[in-house]
Amino acid sequence: MPWQEVSVMDRRREFVLLAQGEGVNRRELCRRFGISAETGYKWLGRWMAGERDLSDRSRRPRVSPGRTAAAIEAEILAVRDGHPAWGARKIARCLEWAGHVPPA
Repeated sequence: MPWQEVSVMDRRREFVLLAQGEGVNRRELCRRFGISAETGYKWLGRWMAGERDLSDRSRRPRVSPGRTAAAIEAEILAVRDGHPAWGARKIARCLEWAGHVPPA
């Protein structure tokens, strides 16, 4: 009898469908699937909310409010490319001379 290859998404979908059954011990089901209860409830919550995609999500933040503006970033890179031996203080001073406010 050959081994059955099952994808991660199929296993997650199987877990969610089994967990929706009435009278199912969800923590025992999590133990059986080898996942933490938090992960199981996360997948179940996504499925119940109408999301049928149970794949891993990116951890990258959607917004970075402290990020340097693209124009200043381009200016810094241009100065650094022109003078690779210069350090951060010298580049900051060069930006000040050009009338820009350097990032901290």
